[in-house]
Order: sequence, then structure tokens, then C-alpha cells
Amino acid sequence: MFRTLFITLALLLVPGLAAAAPEKAPPEKKVNPCNTPDRGWGAYERWDNISTGQVLLPQKGGVTAEGGIDVLVHFHGHEPIRKEFAPLNSGIVLVGVDLGVSSAPYHQRFVIERTFVDLLRDVRTAMREHTGRDDIFIRRIGLSSWSAGFGATSQILKQPLGKKVDSVILLDSLYGSYQEPSTREGLREERVQAFVDFAQDAVKGRRFLYQTHSQIPTPEYASTREMSIWLLGKIGGELRPASRKDRLGLELVERFEQRAYRVRGYAGKDKPAHCGHIGIIQDVVDVHLRRRWRTPRAFSVDS
Repeated sequence: MFRTLFITLALLLVPGLAAAAPEKAPPEKKVNPCNTPDRGWGAYERWDNISTGQVLLPQKGGVTAEGGIDVLVHFHGHEPIRKEFAPLNSGIVLVGVDLGVSSAPYHQRFVIERTFVDLLRDVRTAMREHTGRDDIFIRRIGLSSWSAGFGATSQILKQPLGKKVDSVILLDSLYGSYQEPSTREGLREERVQAFVDFAQDAVKGRRFLYQTHSQIPTPEYASTREMSIWLLGKIGGELRPASRKDRLGLELVERFEQRAYRVRGYAGKDKPAHCGHIGIIQDVVDVHLRRRWRTPRAFSVDS
């Protein structure tokens, strides 16, 4: 099974400054991507437990006139994602699911169709109770994962409800297994076929797929970069060189874009490089999902 990089909890600080000229501003502290500053909950309530995971509800807003809500279910790293997601006040309902440090628990939990059915039922119930509206229904569904969390997404996309998923976000989070790990031969394509189907829909604009990878090598299984190249090969695409500085110190080095399919490849082979992909959720939600879903914004009860 897959090994997963742990989230580092130590904050890296710039060493103390020597005597600096008064007119010069002190250098900014470096942000550790594995422990980013907490900017609060924005216009969201605190986490509320549901059957699987936790749900983050807008204090007010987030509901269409007809009672529709949009839901993003994120697998692996619910608190780091919350710190990036909540201040956006997007109005999207966020569900966070953490089941361990490898992909196996995510595969095993969500291979049971009822797990995801019950999760969405609990989200509707929570929002109905929160708003006092009986007409709440789920309008759009998105699945997001970081690291090992893709195991849940791969199972859900095979199920009847998977056909209703509009968007998938893979944050350094698509790995592959080999028939012969020691020789790295025989990729088990049946385990990731659902992503091929989704990518084919995305290049036609039917659904939205945003996929990132680092340069971290994984000797016993296919890395996220290898899987990006493999998946692009299935739809006739290829990575192109790129150069840009993104959030949390990430350096973009390669990319692909066609209709509603985006691939972003970043430099880095260490833990901070892996953790940094969590910060990408901000742009994906605020730029892409906001334009695609047009979710009513969240706002505070004090507004």
C-alpha cells in the first residue's frame, strides 16, 4: 500500500535580525507550508461532527433562492484546508474527512456506497437545521484531496453518486500502484480508471478537474508526477514548461490546460513542498469554483 508524507507541525522562523538600519523594514517571517497561520473561521461556524468527518457551515448565506447548496468534500488534512478555505467566505459547504496517514483507510471506508450517501444526507440535515429551511438540497458536489485522500475519491467516482460529482481537486494526491513494485512494472490501471473517465469529461468541459504534482520520488509506487504524465497520455495531452511563483513558496515548473482540465507541476522534493499544495485550494475555490458554481457568498451573522 502507499506510504504517505506526514504533516510537519513545527513552524520555521527566520533567525533573529542583527542591528538593522531604522529606515529598513525587517524581513518577513517565512511561512512553514506544513503549519500555516490560522486566519480564523471567516463567515463560517465551527466544525460540526457528522457520520463521516466534519462539516463547516456558512453562518448565513450559501443557499440559492430555491434552497440549493454546493458541497466540497475534502479528504485528508481537514484543519490545514480549513485555514485556507474559511477566510474566502465562498458560501460553499465544506466537509473534512481524515481517516489516517495512508490511502488504504480511505479506499476501505468509501468502497461502501452507503458511506458517501449517508455523508451527503447528514450535510443536508445539518444545513436544514441550521437555516430552518426544509427545502435544502445539494446542487453541486465537489471532491478534493491532499496526499493519501485520493483513495476515497477513486471509490466514489465509481459509484452512482460519482456521476453527480461536478469537480475534482487533486492536491499532490494521485498515486498509482504496480503489479511488481520492485521493478515498477505493470501499473494497476483499473484502480485509477475513474480518473481517466473524469479527465475525458473535463477536456470536453462537462466537468472540472484540477490536478497538481510535486517532484517527490516514490520508489515503490507511481508518484504524483508520474500519474499526471500517465493521465495526460490517456487524453492526448502533455506537460509544458512554466515559470511562476505561487502561494506558500511553490514554484510552478510545468503545466497543462484544456477546457476544464488543469494540471500544475511544482518544484520540490521535501515535506514543505508536499504541504504547500494545500494552499492551492484558495485559487481553485476563489477563481475556478466561484466562476463555475456561482455559489451565494457566506456572510457573518453580525453583517
